[in-house]
Order: sequence, then C-alpha cells, then structure tokens
Amino acid sequence: MRHRKAGLKLNRTPSHRNAMFRNMVTSLLKHERIRTTGAKAKEIRRWADHMITLAKRGDLHARRQALAIVREKEVVHKLFEQADERFGAVSGGYTRVIKLGRRPGDAAPMSLVELIALQATKKKKTKKKKTKTEGKQKKKAVDKKAPAVAEGVKKDEKEKTPVTPKVKATDTKEVAEVEAKKASVKEASVKTKDEPLKVKTESAKVKAKSAVGETKEDTPAKKTKSAPEKQAATAVKKDPPDTTTKKDAVKKPVKDEE
Repeated sequence: MRHRKAGLKLNRTPSHRNAMFRNMVTSLLKHERIRTTGAKAKEIRRWADHMITLAKRGDLHARRQALAIVREKEVVHKLFEQADERFGAVSGGYTRVIKLGRRPGDAAPMSLVELIALQATKKKKTKKKKTKTEGKQKKKAVDKKAPAVAEGVKKDEKEKTPVTPKVKATDTKEVAEVEAKKASVKEASVKTKDEPLKVKTESAKVKAKSAVGETKEDTPAKKTKSAPEKQAATAVKKDPPDTTTKKDAVKKPVKDEE
C-alpha cells in the first residue's frame, strides 16, 4: 500500500522530477498560464497552491522557503507583493485546469493550467426560497405603498404652488385663537406703518410753530381801538375848526381907544 506517499512519479527520478516541477511552477507564476499534459497539470497545482500560501503568510521565513523552490527572485517578490490583494479573500483553489484535447502524434491528453484572477470576487449571498406567505405580504406592502406614493407626489405639487393657508374649523377654541392672532398681527403691522407718518406730522407741526413765533417777534403788535375811541375820532372829523375868525383877527387892526 502507498500510505503517506503523495505525488506522482511519472517514470522519472526524484531529482529529475523535482527539477521539472520547479521549472513549471516558475513559468506558471511568471506567465500565469502554461500548457502541459493532464497528469503534470494535476500535480503542478499542488506546488502552485503551496507557493501562494507562503506568499500570503508574507514573513521572511516564508520568502526564503519560496526562493528555495522558485528559480527567479523577481517572480517571488512579485508574488509576495500581489498575494494579499489577489488571493486574500479565498483560502485555496488558486489555479484552474482546462482540458484541451489530445496531442497529435502520441494522443496524450493536454491541459491548460492558469491562475485565477480573484481581485474583484466577492462572497455570493445565498438566496432564500420565497414562501407563499412572504409573497402575499410583499404584495400587500406594494398595494399600501402605491397610494402613499401618489399622496407624496400631490404634496410635492402643492408645495410648489403657493397656497394661502386654510384653517379647518375642528374646534371653536382653536379657531378663535387663530383669529385673535391674525387680528394682533394686523394691528401690529398697522402701527408700524402709522409710526413714521406720525413722526413726520409732529416734526412738521414743530417747524410751523417755530416759523410763526419768529414772524411775531419781527412785526410789532398793532393796537386795537375800542368803540368809544372810534366814535370820538369820527366826531372830530365832522366838526372842522373855524378858519374865518382867525383870518379876521389877523386882518383887522386893533384901534386904540381915546
């Protein structure tokens, strides 16, 4: 029995076999795909997966172990840089084998081995089977949402168009309070409008009073005559003085009496 004897011999010596697989792993990691026979393709998968697990570990010891197998240092450094980003989400299954058919000549089965690009892979979500009750509940929810959506559209249209607020007469107290608030708001607005007019009228009155006071000071006050004084003046005007007596007195010489 072949217990604890993994791997294929492939009719080769251990040194030849190890050298061959080291070369194949190096070329696979460098070019990301190779074409070989089916038996060698199945065996090379073991070697490639081991190298990628070492690269994911990423420490110095793992790097030295990989350098002991892979023949090119640049390939090892490139693998260690890209391992976490490319294969970090998956543990195992880093390679793919595609059968190509038989080789002409000896009719050996040929296969293509390539690395899987796992950069944009995500875990698949398992879908639960829908039951009859869940389907009915979803339909009811959709039916309930439809009028709500229509109401929302109507509300948006109302908000766009300016509408005067209306008060519903549900409670008399609320209506009275609303009317009182409106009246107080109107009175306040009227007061605010009348205040500048009052200030203007008061200022005009003050200016007029000041102008009248100045004119009174400039012009002397006229004396008003009483009723008897007016009558005496008219009487004096009616009776003019006798001018003839005065003239005669002047003309006639005074005779001396003997």
